[in-house]
Amino acid sequence: MRFVQTKRGASRRAAGFSLLEMLAVIVLIGIVAGIVAARIGPSFDSGKTKAGKAQLDKLAAVIDRYTLDQGALPQKLDDLVAKPSTAKQWNGAYAKPSDLVDPYGHAFVYRAPGEHGDYDLVFLGKDGKPGGENFDTDFGNWH
Repeated sequence: MRFVQTKRGASRRAAGFSLLEMLAVIVLIGIVAGIVAARIGPSFDSGKTKAGKAQLDKLAAVIDRYTLDQGALPQKLDDLVAKPSTAKQWNGAYAKPSDLVDPYGHAFVYRAPGEHGDYDLVFLGKDGKPGGENFDTDFGNWH
């Protein structure tokens, strides 16, 4: 702590913060940020999972529309973005490349023919791997 001599002879504390005070504030901010992140994290994943399910439903509707127009299922999801050589009546892109990726950045799994119907469309959850629990749970178009 530094003291400055004033004109009248009384000392007073110099303006500003000491290094110790700055470190204490930084530690407190870090603790508060950690608590907030711990509380918000699960809500963030819950929102992404709900968005992934909604995106899966939307993509399934796009596949159905493509099938009605072309008379056959797409061979791969990329056929919804760019005209395949087998397309009979192309009505423009059915989807954007970003529609083929879930909120976690993983590609949707597409199988035609599917095990549960004409085709299977699967959202693999947060981990992007088959199986899992909680936010890693898989969801398919047959549910």
